[in-house]
Amino acid sequence: MPVTSSVVVALPTADRRRSFDFYRHGLGLEPVGEPADDGVPEPLQFVLNEGLRLMLVPTGGFGWVIGGRAVHEGGGECLLSLSAATEAGVDELVGAAQRAGAAVVTAPAAQAWGYAAVFADPDGHLWMVTAESATDTDPGAGRTG
Repeated sequence: MPVTSSVVVALPTADRRRSFDFYRHGLGLEPVGEPADDGVPEPLQFVLNEGLRLMLVPTGGFGWVIGGRAVHEGGGECLLSLSAATEAGVDELVGAAQRAGAAVVTAPAAQAWGYAAVFADPDGHLWMVTAESATDTDPGAGRTG
């Protein structure tokens, strides 16, 4: 069955305002929808690219959506990835995330397969930012198997 609409990645958040500020002002993502009484769109969604949105759901509501299962605190349930055009772009995005409250998990550095860094958002969700290394001429470099 083909997907005919946007894909939405939903993550739990302990604080809607903090998440809004981090993703809107820290990372520069565009929110979707009209603001609620607290000034934050409800549901809280951001456009990542055409066809892909990020939705941040309050922890209690997230638990309800997943059938009353325990919500993982501190993130780490998946690794979300963003691509930057250049190594400097990786550095800039990770720096902006850190200034907005992210914790740098892996500092920007050259890897066998490109240039990358990982940060955790204020709820602990992990984001990898990558750029193809200017010196990486073999697309299979660093891959195994």
